[in-house]
Amino acid sequence: MALRIYNTLARAVQEFQSLTPGQVRMYVCGMTVYDFCHMGHARSMVAFDVVQRWLKQSGYQVTYVRNITDIDDKIIRRATENGESIRALTDRMIEALHQDADALGIERPQAEPRATDHVPGMLSLISKLEAKGLAYRSTNGDVNYAVRKFVGYGKLSGKSLDELHAGERVAVLDGKQDPLDFVLWKAAKPDEPADVKWDSAFGSGRPGWHIECSAMACSLLGESFDIHGGGADLQFPHHENEIAQSEGAHGVGMATYWMHNGFINVDNVKMSKSLGNFFTIRDVFKQYRPEEVRFFVVRSHYRSPLNFSDQHLDDARASLKRLYTALQAVAPQAVSIDWQQPHAARFKNAMDEDFSTPEAVAVLFDLAAEVNRTQSAELSGLLKALGGVLGLLQTDPLVFLQTGNNSDAPDETVQINELIAARATAKQAKDFAKADQIRQQLIDMGVVLKDSAQGTLWERA
Repeated sequence: MALRIYNTLARAVQEFQSLTPGQVRMYVCGMTVYDFCHMGHARSMVAFDVVQRWLKQSGYQVTYVRNITDIDDKIIRRATENGESIRALTDRMIEALHQDADALGIERPQAEPRATDHVPGMLSLISKLEAKGLAYRSTNGDVNYAVRKFVGYGKLSGKSLDELHAGERVAVLDGKQDPLDFVLWKAAKPDEPADVKWDSAFGSGRPGWHIECSAMACSLLGESFDIHGGGADLQFPHHENEIAQSEGAHGVGMATYWMHNGFINVDNVKMSKSLGNFFTIRDVFKQYRPEEVRFFVVRSHYRSPLNFSDQHLDDARASLKRLYTALQAVAPQAVSIDWQQPHAARFKNAMDEDFSTPEAVAVLFDLAAEVNRTQSAELSGLLKALGGVLGLLQTDPLVFLQTGNNSDAPDETVQINELIAARATAKQAKDFAKADQIRQQLIDMGVVLKDSAQGTLWERA
């Protein structure tokens, strides 16, 4: 069975065919780093981590790009409130992002571009759009995209221009020729800090949000690539505007397949910071281990709504314990996955049908039952190996079960991550004595740090 993916652009499940045989280029919209990541971010990170893992397992060479938005109104506002520079805030939040993602078992993307490193590419793209008559300079100094001049606007979201106009609630403001137009370049304002202003042919200013992803994706993956992913909330207007920008400038399709993960809901309402009903990943880690959180996400299909509650997380904990209990009962034999084996074949068929992790997880439970019945070390090894494809079941079973017996015991992961973040802040402030003191505290806790260009990783001594 060939891999099939639900393509939002086609509104159908389609057989996957990469543009270059044997290779997949995938871009996923990442986080705006002004605060700690919440569970909605965890869902997106886990969903596309599973996607890229299965693509690699299927024999593809994957180039996975997940960007970081490190310039934005929210970032400016938060840095001003904190009395720190934009760079200090974003560096600190990126470090925290990496800590949370590493704890969840998220494999690092091949590239993680920061928007501020790609401003020249954004300006080049805006110039192309202006030359094609798709962008115009407004009276207030902004450069805007002329939505009505792009044929096909709305094809991703299924929204027509007439429908969009019917929903208008504001008049033409801020120099826009049409309320549907969106900003490509924001003119600098006198009260904005100097580190959010770039000189350009359009005047001093900074890029709009949508142009950032178009420029970074093109720079790292080319004008056309295979998969573009992100949360369902990005389908409109962000991804719709990306298409307008990229295809308007280059004249070719931006991405062949568009994938969108579903929302995490609290009491059937979308989790969001604006509603105040969100939970940060590290807050959840105070009660649940990272693998339990990952399992909670993985056992739901990536496109389905996922209801967040302690009850669901408790159930995920108990279910994961059942799998580890089987591995503890019968020591797993190291095996290479034989995809013709009945359980493995079912697992593969599930993952090939739009990454159906609920069915793949069901295979794991069937395998665990077989392990308990037959006491087969080979089947136990297959259980562990298939779990590994999903980023699960790689902890020593005895360690997992022993540390999980006392559900009231605090999870040290949160404390460790907080200390690492504090150390990063101290280093940035050049308070090296405090940074060394924190490192020693971590060593005393049995934690070894590994500093690299990608951030600080840690492991048990």
